[in-house]
Amino acid sequence: MPATGGRHRLSRRTKIATAALGLAIAAGALVIATTVGDPGAANAAGAASPGQITCPDVASRLPAIPASAQAEVQRNLDLLNTQISEANNRLVSTVGQGGPNFVQNAILGPLKDKRVSTIDRIAIAIGRQGQKPQGLDSLATCSLGGQANAGAGTVSTAPAPVQNGGNTGNTGNAAGQITCPDVASQLPAIPASAQAEVQRNLDLLNTQIAEANNRLVSTVGQGGPNFVQNAILGPLEDKRVATINRIATAIGRTAAKPQGLDALAPCSR
Repeated sequence: MPATGGRHRLSRRTKIATAALGLAIAAGALVIATTVGDPGAANAAGAASPGQITCPDVASRLPAIPASAQAEVQRNLDLLNTQISEANNRLVSTVGQGGPNFVQNAILGPLKDKRVSTIDRIAIAIGRQGQKPQGLDSLATCSLGGQANAGAGTVSTAPAPVQNGGNTGNTGNAAGQITCPDVASQLPAIPASAQAEVQRNLDLLNTQIAEANNRLVSTVGQGGPNFVQNAILGPLEDKRVATINRIATAIGRTAAKPQGLDALAPCSR
């Protein structure tokens, strides 16, 4: 066999192998690009939403609350919200676990037990200075509803906002925490007809503080020395003034309108 023929065949084989390798690399790159560029394609089916736990509203079913019981009742109403948030978080974190009765046995059942105890404390607190409400235990049972939507409804999978929580600072540069005067403990007895509206606005006060604390964390290092006062505390005070005024107006429709609550609007860091 002439030497030139062998070299010719080797060259052709090399070209074919090189071309095949190039196609393989290109195909691999296409697969990688498709997977990386579209993460949803790698999980096309997606995880089904676990739904959302909903519970009967307790605040709207309460009678007029004596002033001496306001703080204790409010703490327990806040605890009811926290319990629902914790149950929803567990619902999300345990998707796919257990059998058909897992949600009922591991989440809804324990939640009902907690709510029974908390609702009983509310009834006892009211009963110390007034007539103890009856039949509130019927509000303890919760159910699993439809698809959960962040920010929708009165229940959230995020932890319930609190007025005075832990340090919200982040690594190396603590943002601090915004604290505000407690409004619920300063209210007079709330007429039954105003309970739901007052509770909605008390919840809104908590939400406003939580949002301000989130903004405090997300804007660390921004602005000048007056940034927090001008961009966070000032607007928060304006929102609280309006919300507190709605509370006073709701009470004043059927009872003496409380005065001087605006003094509770300013917050501090």
